[in-house]
Amino acid sequence: MKKVLVLIFILSALFTQAQEFKYTLLFEGIGDNREFSRPIAYPQTIMGSRGAFELGVDIDQHQLRGGLSHLLEFGSDIDAQKPKLTLYYQLQDENKMFAFGAFPRRNKLNFPLAMLSDTLLYYRPNIEGLYGEISWDWGHQKGFVDWVGRQTETQREQFMAGFSGEISHKQLFFQNYMLMFHDAHTKLNLPDQHIKDYIGWAFQLGFRTKENARITGDVKAGILSSLFRERTVMQDYISATSFFAELNGRYKNIGLKSTLSSGASHRFKFGDSFYQAKDYLRTDLIWYFINHEKIQGKFNLSMHLVNWNYLDQQQQLSVIYVFGK
Repeated sequence: MKKVLVLIFILSALFTQAQEFKYTLLFEGIGDNREFSRPIAYPQTIMGSRGAFELGVDIDQHQLRGGLSHLLEFGSDIDAQKPKLTLYYQLQDENKMFAFGAFPRRNKLNFPLAMLSDTLLYYRPNIEGLYGEISWDWGHQKGFVDWVGRQTETQREQFMAGFSGEISHKQLFFQNYMLMFHDAHTKLNLPDQHIKDYIGWAFQLGFRTKENARITGDVKAGILSSLFRERTVMQDYISATSFFAELNGRYKNIGLKSTLSSGASHRFKFGDSFYQAKDYLRTDLIWYFINHEKIQGKFNLSMHLVNWNYLDQQQQLSVIYVFGK
């Protein structure tokens, strides 16, 4: 009872001193049909809806938020996926941001799918750790640490960390991505368990159109590299480097995105499995069918060309509604 009274007292003090009370409500509709026939990728259909809310207060540049996020996969029981707790502190001003706790991944990380696949947003919507961002007139840099698994008798100790950023001058830009995933032992430290290290980076130089152009977009090219090691099993890392290019374009409500990785097979813990192919080309035709200030809806028709021999397809439907104060 004393602990409850102390908590109520603290929350009352925060609300009393706060300049503003804030809340956010989110609905996300997910439709993802993957018509994959090759062993390199798993064919499946993911259909569901996510509901999330956050409540909190702002004190000057300091923000405190708490809430829940839950994914209901159609055809499953309501408790098939556990609700995710959102609870974090955030500091934000014009040039920097810092967050600590469990906070939404969306709009903070934008890594290539080769390194972090879009499936991560479905089943692990929050970063559980810390995040920082610094921005200037000519670019920005972001960094994060995500604690994926706390060590138990059955759960491996796992964490992920990375940096990303951009330097730009007029229409020219240079982007960098670096990612590391550490997969350690369980408490039992079984003989057949070995520590695994996944490391990767990408660098791309590009050109983007002006904001007021009729057709907006960018084209960029560079390299994608990865390292993998299973300790005690192998002495050296397995290394791979490929040519990595991307084309993005949009005219009114129609978009086109094409990504190429050619020359090597990559292995990332949470990366899209298609990039395990030596040569992989993905092309998306995108229809932005809802363009509202608070509601965004889009449909993707994706074609996956693997090793210049096999063609698979995918359809993705996404509706995101965010309302708050």
